[in-house]
Formats: sequence, C-alpha cells, structure tokens
Amino acid sequence: MSDRIKTFSEFYRFYLTEHSKMGTRIFHFIGTLLVFFVIGYVISSGKERFLWYVPIFGYGFAWFSHAVIEKNKPATFRYPLWSLISDFRLFFELLIGKQKFTGIPVQKKTEEI
Repeated sequence: MSDRIKTFSEFYRFYLTEHSKMGTRIFHFIGTLLVFFVIGYVISSGKERFLWYVPIFGYGFAWFSHAVIEKNKPATFRYPLWSLISDFRLFFELLIGKQKFTGIPVQKKTEEI
C-alpha cells in the first residue's frame, strides 16, 4: 500500500495516538515491566524455560488493552519492528516522565475562523 508510514518519527507520532488512553498506557507499561522481570529472572536463574512468558506478557497485556480499552487494532500487525521499538520507547518515556500515563488528547481538526 502507498499509505504506509515511511519514517520512525512519523510512526511514533501515530503510535502515540493509538495509545491515547490511560488504561492502554498502564497495561503496556505493566506488560513491558513484566518482560524485563522475566528476562532478569531467566538471566539470574538460568531457567530459560520461562522465556515463553515474554511474548505472553509483552503482547498479551498490550493486545488486551487495544481490544478492551483503546478499541483499535495494534500497530504490531502492520509495523512489527517499529511497534516493538515504540513499546520500549514509550515504557522508558513513561518511566522518566517524558510521557504521562494520562495519555494524549486526540486532537480533532478544526477550521480556524
């Protein structure tokens, strides 16, 4: 399709609009945090069998929030790599306060008078 997003910067702006609700951001944050916990546990314990939790937590929390809270289709299906990178970027931006859990207001186009 010719309407595909061509740059990561443009994609991330789109990604943030698809994650505009507080609940979606909270579920993404928790899922990504659990991914880090699992990876840390596997590294410290050597129990690789627990790695199968990574996609369950990472995608499960995210996809649930898109279906139930945001009511949109996850960007993962069209942009898998950029979506994964954006999940981690949003996680760290939420962690340091650059992004807020309250989400962003969806701006509607208005005509200037």
